Amino acid sequence: MSDMASVETTQATAAAGTGIELSPTAVARVKVLLQREQRPEGAGLRVSVVGGGCSGLQYSLDLDNTPAEEDAVYSIDDVRVFVDPTSAPYLAGMRVDYVDGLHGAGFKFVNPNADRTCGCGSSFSV
Repeated sequence: MSDMASVETTQATAAAGTGIELSPTAVARVKVLLQREQRPEGAGLRVSVVGGGCSGLQYSLDLDNTPAEEDAVYSIDDVRVFVDPTSAPYLAGMRVDYVDGLHGAGFKFVNPNADRTCGCGSSFSV
């Protein structure tokens, strides 16, 4: 499958609720971070799940220059999002937001797959 076909397929998947959604504020923040770090064209946001946190699993966000061969690649308002196949089932239908308020700024995760989340919002269990 070509890169363009892959992006088109994953955009449709995201629209169907099985991918990841980024809010407009999250998209804007990722664009700022990519530009600030002078990442090459095609770089994107890697979203994954790792063991740890007070609820057993936690979210991990990183900037990555290229997706791995097995990654799902989503294109959301010109921001590429990379998800590895192990993390994908935990993240299906998740919305990532960026909030800036009195208690600080950061990414917020709304995950329909999480049975329980911790108070900080960065770890969860299923």
